[in-house]
Amino acid sequence: MTENLNGTVAVVTGASSGIGRASALRIASSGARLALIARREDRLNELAERIRSEGGEALVVAADLTDSDAAAGAVEKVIAEFGRIDTLVNAAGVMLNGASDEAPLEEWDRMVDINLRGLMYVTKAALPHLLEAPASSPRGVADVVNISSVAGRFAAPTVALYNATKFAVTGATEAWRQEYTTRNLRFSVIEPGRTESELFDQKANSNSDFNAAFGDVEKLHAEDIAEAVAFIVTNPRRVAVNEIVIRPTDQP
Repeated sequence: MTENLNGTVAVVTGASSGIGRASALRIASSGARLALIARREDRLNELAERIRSEGGEALVVAADLTDSDAAAGAVEKVIAEFGRIDTLVNAAGVMLNGASDEAPLEEWDRMVDINLRGLMYVTKAALPHLLEAPASSPRGVADVVNISSVAGRFAAPTVALYNATKFAVTGATEAWRQEYTTRNLRFSVIEPGRTESELFDQKANSNSDFNAAFGDVEKLHAEDIAEAVAFIVTNPRRVAVNEIVIRPTDQP
């Protein structure tokens, strides 16, 4: 049995595209008020207008989450507008793969900054509010859903730093789950396989190995992952979904 999210507030990072955008739309359809966080304000405004046109509420927060002060400020804006946070979906990320001896160090820094530090900064700022939310929530529980990857379970050549960031996200999520499970705050991780996404457009020729291996695979859609997010956060308080791995049917 799943429940609606009426009376709750959800924060989605990386909401300007891909899994973040699809998750925001799906969660809004379950009744939550949405705070949309990303750097591309024009895209956030378009998404917010769509949510409002469908009867929902949405707040746009343009922020660079690799800056800890900006991340904390984004959370403060959400609290000032909505007064609470019940759900956090960390979906912001980049993937800049390639031969390690040829990769610019700046690309490695960027993946660590966005995939890991950005998630850490937002989660840290939101934690006090997430821990307070269950006491006044109609659902009696709060949720953090971190979008990792199958690259957070299995290492591969030319993917070392992306692997490193996603292994870290998966590991941190499990540690947080254990730390907060008795305080009505659920931590979950979703690890998608090959999904249609801007990730594969972020660096020219950086994913040739993926294309060679999975060129004929029917890719997952962002909406497929959003359904998993919704499944996690609409479960009753007694049900904690810790980890979901989603692969295309055609992917070995």
